[in-house]
Amino acid sequence: MKHVFISGSSRGIGKATLLAFARQGNAVALNYLQNRKGAEDTAAEAREAGAPQVIVLQGDVGNPKDVDRMFIELSSKWSKLDVLFSNAGYSASGKFENIDFDFWKKAFDTHVHGAFLLCKSALPLLVKGTDPCIVITSSVAAIRGLNGAITYGTVKGALLQFTRCLAWELADKNIRVNAILPGIVRTDFHAAMTPQQQKHNLENRIPLHREGKPEQIAQMVLAMVENTLMTGAEVVVDGGLTMRMA
Repeated sequence: MKHVFISGSSRGIGKATLLAFARQGNAVALNYLQNRKGAEDTAAEAREAGAPQVIVLQGDVGNPKDVDRMFIELSSKWSKLDVLFSNAGYSASGKFENIDFDFWKKAFDTHVHGAFLLCKSALPLLVKGTDPCIVITSSVAAIRGLNGAITYGTVKGALLQFTRCLAWELADKNIRVNAILPGIVRTDFHAAMTPQQQKHNLENRIPLHREGKPEQIAQMVLAMVENTLMTGAEVVVDGGLTMRMA
């Protein structure tokens, strides 16, 4: 049985991954920021799916005090951590001339600083884990220019370098670190997409002509955790979006 912590897991990709681990009979810790109802519902689903233990932790991953508090609580209940999935994030869209520093900084706090704080606080438990693994959610926006998403693309790109450097540093501790890069996945993240945008994506941008599902990303996260030779890697799951010539 693995002990798994997933940030941003009250909905979307985080929820799908949490439930996938639960169905395997693993103990899971769920983190949420504001969506308490979603977190409680997800926790109930995880128990029903077969998780022997479900811990619900409220906290802002970009706030050092919140992260410290969450891991103090987690350490009081678990003696080890096998999987850390740093997944919390948001879209942070907007053109360069229209964004201010506070907007820019908040995105770094959640995505980049959040990943740093989670990995730092989780390390004492991870070193006691069995084939411990960290997975970090980046995005295809990290590897291609995207008009109107300079903040999001930048923070997700920074996470790729964080993944590589951390993987190298933690290899001697047998802790693996990998990044997953989803494409367009049908979650609340893309709820604001217009029918015209969706039609354009399906007809022109995605070679497979279909959006991803959270469960497909979860499937790959589980595979990355199971492959004990894999570290410092970035895995794209995007229906071919980033491989084609525009």
